Amino acid sequence: MDQPDLLFVYNAKAGPLNGLLDTLHKTLSPATYACSLCALTYGATSMKPEWRQFLQELPATATFLHRDELHRLYPKLATHPLPAVFRRDASGPWQVFLTPQELRQPDLADLIDLVRHRLTARRNAG
Repeated sequence: MDQPDLLFVYNAKAGPLNGLLDTLHKTLSPATYACSLCALTYGATSMKPEWRQFLQELPATATFLHRDELHRLYPKLATHPLPAVFRRDASGPWQVFLTPQELRQPDLADLIDLVRHRLTARRNAG
């Protein structure tokens, strides 16, 4: 069975200046920061090591985009609330895999558990 594709989409704009502004926002005012996916998976300057390790072992091909990149590359997905994770099998259509509400996990370990559980459930169902 082929590995599924997962498309992780941050509710943030791409680029170094936007990254700096996001870092300041999530540090100074985390309660009002709009991207729980960013907040869970990134520290002040880089991807958290446990998330990086998880992605290396993930039984799926993971791609990461920012909000503006999603609009440009996948305009049909741009109407979905962000952050979000989308999934597709083989050459099928993208489907919502994790919603913004599901991405509001208490910590990174809970997010990792959720992704693992959801992938296992879909693999066993299909």
